[in-house]
Amino acid sequence: MAHRRLKIWITRAQPGADATAERVRALGHEALIAPLLAVHAIPDAQVNLSGVAALAFTSANGVRAFADISAERAIRVFAVGAATAQAARAAGFRLVLSADGDVQALAEGICQRRGELRGVVLHPGAAELAGDLTGALEKQGVLARALTLYETAPVELDPAAASRLVQANAVLLHSPRAAQALAAVLKIHPAPQLRALGLSKAVVKPLARAKVGPRAFPSMPLEAALLNLIDRNS
Repeated sequence: MAHRRLKIWITRAQPGADATAERVRALGHEALIAPLLAVHAIPDAQVNLSGVAALAFTSANGVRAFADISAERAIRVFAVGAATAQAARAAGFRLVLSADGDVQALAEGICQRRGELRGVVLHPGAAELAGDLTGALEKQGVLARALTLYETAPVELDPAAASRLVQANAVLLHSPRAAQALAAVLKIHPAPQLRALGLSKAVVKPLARAKVGPRAFPSMPLEAALLNLIDRNS
Protein backbone atom coordinates (compact mmCIF):
# COMPACT_ATOMS: atom_id res chain seq x y z
CA MET A 1 0.00 0.00 0.00
CA ALA A 2 1.40 3.40 -0.95
CA HIS A 3 1.93 5.84 1.87
CA ARG A 4 0.04 9.11 1.89
CA ARG A 5 1.69 12.26 0.60
CA LEU A 6 2.76 14.44 3.52
CA LYS A 7 3.76 18.08 3.81
CA ILE A 8 7.26 18.30 5.28
CA TRP A 9 8.67 21.61 6.52
CA ILE A 10 12.42 21.87 5.95
CA THR A 11 14.04 24.34 8.34
CA ARG A 12 17.78 23.97 7.64
CA ALA A 13 19.78 26.80 6.12
CA GLN A 14 20.57 26.97 2.43
CA PRO A 15 22.09 25.41 0.41
CA GLY A 16 21.45 22.31 2.54
CA ALA A 17 17.69 22.93 2.49
CA ASP A 18 17.48 22.34 -1.25
CA ALA A 19 19.42 19.06 -0.98
CA THR A 20 17.11 17.84 1.78
CA ALA A 21 14.06 18.89 -0.23
CA GLU A 22 15.19 16.71 -3.14
CA ARG A 23 15.43 13.71 -0.84
CA VAL A 24 12.01 14.42 0.67
CA ARG A 25 10.43 14.65 -2.79
CA ALA A 26 12.13 11.38 -3.77
CA LEU A 27 10.20 9.77 -0.91
CA GLY A 28 6.95 10.99 -2.45
CA HIS A 29 6.27 13.89 -0.13
CA GLU A 30 5.81 17.63 -0.54
CA ALA A 31 8.78 19.71 0.61
CA LEU A 32 8.08 23.10 2.18
CA ILE A 33 11.38 24.98 2.19
CA ALA A 34 11.41 27.70 4.84
CA PRO A 35 14.77 27.93 6.65
CA LEU A 36 14.74 29.08 10.25
CA LEU A 37 18.47 29.90 10.10
CA ALA A 38 20.68 31.81 7.69
CA VAL A 39 24.43 31.37 7.35
CA HIS A 40 26.62 34.49 7.17
CA ALA A 41 30.34 34.31 6.44
CA ILE A 42 32.68 36.19 8.80
CA PRO A 43 34.19 39.07 6.81
CA ASP A 44 37.95 38.84 6.21
CA ALA A 45 38.31 35.50 8.03
CA GLN A 46 41.86 34.17 7.76
CA VAL A 47 42.99 30.53 7.60
CA ASN A 48 46.43 29.73 9.03
CA LEU A 49 47.35 26.08 8.45
CA SER A 50 50.84 26.31 9.93
CA GLY A 51 51.31 23.32 12.21
CA VAL A 52 47.87 21.89 11.37
CA ALA A 53 47.78 18.10 10.98
CA ALA A 54 44.08 17.65 10.26
CA LEU A 55 40.76 19.42 9.89
CA ALA A 56 37.67 18.47 11.89
CA PHE A 57 34.24 19.42 10.59
CA THR A 58 31.00 19.15 12.53
CA SER A 59 28.76 20.41 9.71
CA ALA A 60 28.57 20.71 5.95
CA ASN A 61 28.36 24.48 6.45
CA GLY A 62 31.80 24.37 8.04
CA VAL A 63 33.15 22.48 5.04
CA ARG A 64 31.70 24.98 2.59
CA ALA A 65 32.93 27.98 4.60
CA PHE A 66 36.48 26.59 4.69
CA ALA A 67 36.46 25.58 1.03
CA ASP A 68 35.35 29.07 0.02
CA ILE A 69 38.46 30.74 1.43
CA SER A 70 41.16 28.04 1.30
CA ALA A 71 42.45 26.00 -1.64
CA GLU A 72 43.97 23.34 0.66
CA ARG A 73 42.49 19.92 -0.10
CA ALA A 74 45.30 17.45 0.66
CA ILE A 75 45.06 17.71 4.45
CA ARG A 76 43.29 14.93 6.34
CA VAL A 77 39.65 15.54 7.28
CA PHE A 78 37.64 14.12 10.17
CA ALA A 79 33.87 14.56 9.70
CA VAL A 80 31.14 14.17 12.28
CA GLY A 81 28.84 12.18 9.99
CA ALA A 82 28.03 10.96 6.51
CA ALA A 83 26.49 14.21 5.25
CA THR A 84 29.49 16.25 6.39
CA ALA A 85 31.89 13.70 4.94
CA GLN A 86 30.05 13.79 1.63
CA ALA A 87 30.29 17.59 1.58
CA ALA A 88 34.05 17.34 2.22
CA ARG A 89 34.55 14.87 -0.63
CA ALA A 90 32.41 17.02 -2.93
CA ALA A 91 34.62 19.98 -2.05
CA GLY A 92 37.66 18.02 -3.21
CA PHE A 93 39.21 16.69 0.00
CA ARG A 94 40.98 13.41 -0.70
CA LEU A 95 41.27 11.76 2.71
CA VAL A 96 38.01 11.93 4.65
CA LEU A 97 37.08 9.83 7.69
CA SER A 98 33.55 9.91 9.11
CA ALA A 99 32.63 9.29 12.74
CA ASP A 100 29.00 8.59 11.78
CA GLY A 101 27.88 9.99 15.11
CA ASP A 102 27.89 13.12 17.21
CA VAL A 103 30.62 15.48 18.42
CA GLN A 104 31.65 13.05 21.14
CA ALA A 105 31.98 10.22 18.62
CA LEU A 106 34.06 12.50 16.42
CA ALA A 107 36.38 13.34 19.32
CA GLU A 108 36.78 9.66 20.15
CA GLY A 109 37.55 8.81 16.53
CA ILE A 110 40.23 11.49 16.33
CA CYS A 111 41.77 10.40 19.64
CA GLN A 112 42.03 6.83 18.37
CA ARG A 113 44.31 8.14 15.62
CA ARG A 114 46.31 10.57 17.72
CA GLY A 115 49.50 8.62 16.99
CA GLU A 116 49.14 9.54 13.31
CA LEU A 117 48.78 13.25 13.99
CA ARG A 118 51.82 15.49 14.05
CA GLY A 119 50.35 18.84 14.90
CA VAL A 120 47.09 20.62 15.67
CA VAL A 121 43.55 19.54 14.77
CA LEU A 122 41.79 22.62 13.37
CA HIS A 123 38.02 22.87 13.76
CA PRO A 124 36.57 25.39 11.27
CA GLY A 125 32.98 26.23 12.07
CA ALA A 126 30.39 28.62 13.42
CA ALA A 127 30.65 31.32 16.04
CA GLU A 128 28.36 29.17 18.22
CA LEU A 129 29.44 25.57 17.92
CA ALA A 130 27.31 22.54 18.72
CA GLY A 131 29.39 20.74 21.33
CA ASP A 132 32.91 21.44 22.53
CA LEU A 133 35.06 19.41 20.16
CA THR A 134 38.32 21.21 20.90
CA GLY A 135 37.74 20.89 24.64
CA ALA A 136 37.05 17.16 24.32
CA LEU A 137 40.22 16.67 22.28
CA GLU A 138 42.41 18.69 24.61
CA LYS A 139 41.21 16.64 27.59
CA GLN A 140 42.64 13.61 25.79
CA GLY A 141 45.94 15.34 25.08
CA VAL A 142 45.22 16.17 21.43
CA LEU A 143 46.19 19.68 20.37
CA ALA A 144 43.17 21.44 18.88
CA ARG A 145 41.82 24.89 18.14
CA ALA A 146 38.63 26.31 16.68
CA LEU A 147 38.43 28.69 13.74
CA THR A 148 35.30 30.83 13.38
CA LEU A 149 34.35 31.19 9.72
CA TYR A 150 30.63 31.89 9.83
CA GLU A 151 27.70 32.60 12.07
CA THR A 152 24.09 31.51 11.97
CA ALA A 153 21.21 33.85 12.65
CA PRO A 154 17.48 33.14 13.06
CA VAL A 155 15.25 33.94 10.09
CA GLU A 156 12.12 35.91 10.93
CA LEU A 157 9.17 34.30 9.21
CA ASP A 158 6.26 36.31 7.89
CA PRO A 159 3.28 35.68 10.25
CA ALA A 160 1.10 34.38 7.42
CA ALA A 161 3.86 32.03 6.27
CA ALA A 162 4.47 30.80 9.83
CA SER A 163 0.77 30.13 10.30
CA ARG A 164 0.76 28.06 7.12
CA LEU A 165 3.98 26.17 7.84
CA VAL A 166 2.94 24.93 11.29
CA GLN A 167 0.04 23.14 9.59
CA ALA A 168 2.51 20.77 7.90
CA ASN A 169 2.51 17.11 8.87
CA ALA A 170 6.11 17.18 10.10
CA VAL A 171 9.07 19.52 10.50
CA LEU A 172 12.70 18.49 9.99
CA LEU A 173 15.34 19.91 12.33
CA HIS A 174 19.07 19.54 11.75
CA SER A 175 20.46 21.55 14.68
CA PRO A 176 19.60 22.75 18.21
CA ARG A 177 19.70 26.33 16.89
CA ALA A 178 16.95 25.52 14.41
CA ALA A 179 14.90 23.90 17.19
CA GLN A 180 15.34 27.03 19.32
CA ALA A 181 14.08 29.14 16.43
CA LEU A 182 11.12 26.80 15.97
CA ALA A 183 10.28 27.02 19.67
CA ALA A 184 10.08 30.81 19.29
CA VAL A 185 7.69 30.42 16.36
CA LEU A 186 5.52 27.97 18.32
CA LYS A 187 5.03 30.48 21.13
CA ILE A 188 2.96 32.54 18.69
CA HIS A 189 1.72 29.70 16.46
CA PRO A 190 1.11 26.59 18.61
CA ALA A 191 1.05 23.38 16.59
CA PRO A 192 0.06 20.36 18.72
CA GLN A 193 -0.41 18.28 15.56
CA LEU A 194 3.01 19.03 14.05
CA ARG A 195 5.51 16.15 14.34
CA ALA A 196 9.02 17.42 15.15
CA LEU A 197 11.72 15.18 13.69
CA GLY A 198 15.25 16.03 14.80
CA LEU A 199 18.63 14.73 13.76
CA SER A 200 19.47 13.73 17.35
CA LYS A 201 18.27 13.90 20.93
CA ALA A 202 20.28 17.10 21.43
CA VAL A 203 18.53 18.67 18.44
CA VAL A 204 14.99 18.18 19.78
CA LYS A 205 15.88 19.11 23.37
CA PRO A 206 15.02 22.83 22.93
CA LEU A 207 11.44 21.75 22.14
CA ALA A 208 10.89 20.14 25.56
CA ARG A 209 8.28 22.75 26.55
CA ALA A 210 7.16 23.81 23.09
CA LYS A 211 3.56 23.51 21.96
CA VAL A 212 4.28 20.93 19.28
CA GLY A 213 3.25 17.37 18.50
CA PRO A 214 5.27 14.17 18.97
CA ARG A 215 9.05 14.60 18.91
CA ALA A 216 11.32 11.91 17.49
CA PHE A 217 14.94 11.39 16.52
CA PRO A 218 16.86 8.48 14.93
CA SER A 219 19.31 6.22 16.74
CA MET A 220 22.12 7.58 14.55
CA PRO A 221 22.43 11.28 13.63
CA LEU A 222 22.31 10.69 9.88
CA GLU A 223 19.96 12.46 7.50
CA ALA A 224 18.96 9.19 5.85
CA ALA A 225 17.87 7.91 9.26
CA LEU A 226 16.05 11.19 9.96
CA LEU A 227 14.12 10.94 6.70
CA ASN A 228 13.13 7.35 7.52
CA LEU A 229 11.12 8.76 10.43
CA ILE A 230 8.77 10.61 8.09
CA ASP A 231 6.72 7.56 7.17
CA ARG A 232 6.93 5.99 10.61
CA ASN A 233 3.65 6.39 12.48
CA SER A 234 2.54 8.97 9.92
